[in-house]
Order: sequence, then C-alpha cells, then structure tokens
Amino acid sequence: MTDRRLARAHSAYRDDIADLVTRRPVPGPGIDQLDPFLFLNHHGPQTYGPNNRGLPFGPHPHRGFETVTFIIEGSLTHQDSAGHASIIRAGGVQWMTAGRGIIHAEISPPDFLQTGGPLEILQLWVNLPSALKMTAPAYTGLQRDQIPVIERDGASVHLSAGTLDGVSGPVQSLTGMFMSTVELHAGGTVRFDGLAGRAVFLYVVRGEVEIGAGGEPVQQFHLAELTDGDAVELSSRTGALLLFGHGAPLREPVVAHGPFVMNTRAEIMEAISDYQAGRFGPPM
Repeated sequence: MTDRRLARAHSAYRDDIADLVTRRPVPGPGIDQLDPFLFLNHHGPQTYGPNNRGLPFGPHPHRGFETVTFIIEGSLTHQDSAGHASIIRAGGVQWMTAGRGIIHAEISPPDFLQTGGPLEILQLWVNLPSALKMTAPAYTGLQRDQIPVIERDGASVHLSAGTLDGVSGPVQSLTGMFMSTVELHAGGTVRFDGLAGRAVFLYVVRGEVEIGAGGEPVQQFHLAELTDGDAVELSSRTGALLLFGHGAPLREPVVAHGPFVMNTRAEIMEAISDYQAGRFGPPM
C-alpha cells in the first residue's frame, strides 16, 4: 500500500465580497481545479455586529455542478426556484444539485441580521459528469445532529456523504463522493484508505496538519495537493479542522462561465439562453 504525501500546498488568496471576508484556494495562481473539485470559497471567520446586512448572495442561477456548503459558525437561509427552503445553523451542511438549472439565494436569516454574531462558511463546487449535467435539481439541508460523527482515537469525522467504518453519510451522492469535515485532536493521528484512483480534496480550515510521518505542516487557509497513493495519514500537534473529501476524476473538458459549468462553449450559450428564457424556474 502506498501512502500519499504532500505535493504542494496552495495558499487561499483574499477576494472579499462587500464586507464578507473571503478566501479562495481554488481556482488560484497555482491550481486551476482538482478534478472533480472546481472551486472553494472560505467566508470568514469574522463577527458581524447588530443590524448588519448579512450575506450578499441574492437570487442567482447555476447549471452543471453541485454546491456543498458547510456552516462552521453562524447560520444560512437557503431558498430556490425548485421550492426548497431551509435555515441551516452551525455544524450543518447544504448539498444542492444544480443539474439542468436552478436559481437560489443564500442569505442570512432575520435573527442573524438583527443580533449578528460569528460567521464562517465554506462552499465547495463539485463538477458533474456530462451524463448528469442535465439531471433534475435537488437539495438536502442537514443540521448538525443529522450528520453522523465517527470517533477515532485521533479525530472526529463528521460524515456528510460516503461510508466510513460501516457508517454512511445521509447524502446519497450522484457520483459516489466522500465528503466530511474532520476535527483532528491535538497530538492525534487519523488514517483514511480506499483512495486509489481518487482525487483527494484536503483544505485546512483551522490549525495545521502534517501529511504522513515527518511531513511538513500545512497551515490554516491552505489546500494540500497530494501525490498518488492508496491511503493518507494525517496528524496535528495543535489540533485542526479540515475539509476532507475524495471522488473519482471526471477527465472531461471544463468550460465555465460565471455560475455555469459545462463541457463546451455551445452548452454555456444554451445555459445563458435557457436562464434568460425562464427555464430555470420562476423568478425569486
């Protein structure tokens, strides 16, 4: 069995949106994508005061991929043109399949606008293969207590999708995705196997993590690009919070234009036309 090692660490760069602190490790100067993982926005950590404007993401369209949103601190209201609506609070996850087209809004609920508080949110874009890009839109909203936690000696794994130690996450991924957040305990070590042929997404939200024995620490706000292998061993002297997922690479052309991710430029033009014609659902 071959263990994965650190190939490169990619620092998230600041790209604030209005008064929302935002860091983005991918796409970035050293990495365009990590097929099938397209994009990660790390909003916060920051604290909002009372009577704030909250999150700025009013109604906007998507087609061709999935969004996975982790609410680390604070809360998030979701509404979309397929009729889904929820308020997800700290520790929860939203998994939205844009598929053939959806309009959604991600804003702060009224209580957060009034009182403020800490906010930290991760949003990951996961590509869909060409055969699934026009699938029906779907949405799953999970609160903290709906997400199983697998306790290992060195870590607590909050499992959204996939299977670990005989436990399955509540999201049935269309593409067999494994998705989790991992709380590495101070001085702890955790090992994940079954990674042969998989693309691994490993982002350090807090703390620092060593990849393999004697590995150089990967700091907060960095994406770890790994070598090939069947397994990975993660440890932390100080404790860390990680976004950890893996999936099968699609190895297909990627043509992105704003909120649309397709395989050809013609499909992008079709997405724009369909959105303008109201085929993504009623206006919000």
